[in-house]
Amino acid sequence: MTVNEDTPPLFGTGSQFREFLDDPRWALAMIRATVLEAAHPQVGAALIENSTFVAHPWRRLRNTLRSLRRMFGDDDEARHREAARLNRLHARLSGTDPQGRPYDAMDPAVRAWVVATLFESTVTMCRLGGQPLEQEVMERLYTEFRGYLALMQSDGGQLPATVPEFWVYYDRVVAEELENTEAMRIILYRLFDHLPAPPVLGGLPTLWAAGRALTGPVVGAITVASLPEPFRRRAGLPEMPGAQTVMQGAYLAVGLARFLPDGWIRADAVADLLDLTPDSDDPRARTLAALHRRMQRAGALIRLLTPLPTVPEPTSPQTTPRGAEEFFREVLDQTGDGYLDWPDLAAMARELATRLDLDEPEETRLYQAHAEWWRELQQALDTDGDGRVSAQEYADAVPTLAGPALIRVAEVLFDVADKDGDQRIDAGEYRALFRTGFHRDTHRTDGAYTRSAFVKDFLSFMSGRLRSTPYDPVIAQA
Repeated sequence: MTVNEDTPPLFGTGSQFREFLDDPRWALAMIRATVLEAAHPQVGAALIENSTFVAHPWRRLRNTLRSLRRMFGDDDEARHREAARLNRLHARLSGTDPQGRPYDAMDPAVRAWVVATLFESTVTMCRLGGQPLEQEVMERLYTEFRGYLALMQSDGGQLPATVPEFWVYYDRVVAEELENTEAMRIILYRLFDHLPAPPVLGGLPTLWAAGRALTGPVVGAITVASLPEPFRRRAGLPEMPGAQTVMQGAYLAVGLARFLPDGWIRADAVADLLDLTPDSDDPRARTLAALHRRMQRAGALIRLLTPLPTVPEPTSPQTTPRGAEEFFREVLDQTGDGYLDWPDLAAMARELATRLDLDEPEETRLYQAHAEWWRELQQALDTDGDGRVSAQEYADAVPTLAGPALIRVAEVLFDVADKDGDQRIDAGEYRALFRTGFHRDTHRTDGAYTRSAFVKDFLSFMSGRLRSTPYDPVIAQA
């Protein structure tokens, strides 16, 4: 496609992709793209070993949307900073899968496939929604995605130069490289069935369980039905009778939301709403708290009318103690595989660095502090020498958790959160980390958070196993 002075910019206002980012159908397209990514053996292995998508899917969704908005936003400096951040993140993801095959998130062919799934799923979204893209629009969108890839690696050469060549490439990868990976199966058959409630619905387990039981299987069936038929056949993916009709109906129905007034369905606004909690300082929190009270009463009615197992509604989450196993599952086991190892602590460091929008060298300092903590934990808790810590090993030796390396993590976290270097975390710096304002239980001096108070609270959360209003949203919530 020839670019001239009348051609809209590749990024920012006027780009083709910006029109799709807030399209509600793109939620379905993102799930589909993620499944196709996970079906690639290298991506699937990286997800299983390093990703928090099982234990913390809403956090992963929020960070993905924020990254895409930065990459396709109007701020060119923010775009290049985000590209550099993504490169640093992916450079830390490498290893070997259970079959002994190496994986590397910086492999140019792998990164090209990830971008290819986003483009192809966007095109498929429009086709299934009854509005197939015109050829010129499709070419423009493809140019933007190649530009997106070129921001992270010197050129977009791993993706073909033209749309016709792309479809040949895409069909080849689907036919020759994709597999029925464990990561793909988890997304399709475990994630939706066990999807944790987003923070906005925390404290409403009955209503969430009821809604998930109805919608989870449907979303899974829709996703399977939308995958390329040759891959479905080769991977042996079952297709429910009538799934194609349900899938097309879902894309058409969800697509109607795009006719709502501008701003109602901004993807980042929806992600922020899902991240909202009743005790937040957000002005919407009071309304949310009142809504929660009404929904809890509805949940009590559901328990009377349905055979769903009784789930206790939590009370006073700020002061409720956690058991060792619960703390292990909610806080330490970030990847959700039942063990504590380096990818779990790396995921913690990654989330903290993302929240604080760290550059080098602060990001590296935070990772190094977590790496030292992992070595300390491994030496103290890995009694069977298998290179990881089980929940039982953790529970048996939990007092050793708060060692010098954990104190170092707290000190480094304080340093990188203290942007102006005045040895205090003020209200703005506090909000950047916790995404909420000061709370009554926070130690303050002259309206600031001192180093000693910060380290004390962090260690109390990580070793005392008490729920903490500030730290739960950062590390524990899904």
